[in-house]
Amino acid sequence: MSDKNLQEVLKKQEELKTYIQELGSVAVAFSGGVDSTYLLKVAHDTLGDKAIAVTARSCSFPERELKQAMRFCEKEGIRHFVCESEELDIEGFSHNPKNRCYICKHELFEKIIDIAKEQKLVYIAEGSNMDDNGDYRPGLQAVAELGVTSPLRHAELNKEEIRILSRELGLSTWDKQSFACLSSRFVYGEEITREKLSMVDKAEQLLLDLGFHQVRVRIHGMMARIEVMPEEFSKILENREKITKEFKTYGFTYVTMDLTGYRTGSMNETL
Repeated sequence: MSDKNLQEVLKKQEELKTYIQELGSVAVAFSGGVDSTYLLKVAHDTLGDKAIAVTARSCSFPERELKQAMRFCEKEGIRHFVCESEELDIEGFSHNPKNRCYICKHELFEKIIDIAKEQKLVYIAEGSNMDDNGDYRPGLQAVAELGVTSPLRHAELNKEEIRILSRELGLSTWDKQSFACLSSRFVYGEEITREKLSMVDKAEQLLLDLGFHQVRVRIHGMMARIEVMPEEFSKILENREKITKEFKTYGFTYVTMDLTGYRTGSMNETL
């Protein structure tokens, strides 16, 4: 990135800080991903103890992600609240309708609102960015309905810019793989169960342990469809026997590789 372009991105960061300063106090929905980590860091640097983190614990959120989120807050001295938000207990969620993300986010943000009120904080913030405007994102409907703020979109920051700024701030998440809840691995209309969420979690953990940087294991019945970056296709074939053997111990009957490769929201392609 040229010095000129970097200055433009840094200007957006200053606009973000100004916006957060005007909020005065905020509870950040914190998943530990690239976007929410950057948002939380800037919010805490700007507001101090008037910025807190809230993370949801559920079977669709891997334990490794929760532990990483907890370690970050401890390292940064950020007050961190973990709330139970089990999506499968929400009526209709397990049937995996097209508005599944709306159902989940509405429930989660209501719990964050309650925590914010208890802590006497005025605003709730979430980490969607400008790139999220182009995909099917029913969760943003819940954001709008409940008056949740989206500071990164307000500052018109996209994913690439957030990664650049995260690196400038020394955040280890600057090159972290993109992540979405495990429920997003299911075909719309296919029932989401704890057993299948566990299968997906174990499968993706195996691929991460093998050194793949960006992965998705989509589930179709009892078939796994692996998405990795095209430049890592050969690595799948090199580890074919181990991957197939382990996936079958998790419960998958068939193991396949998507020749299109990794992309966000591939389950939305049928909508």
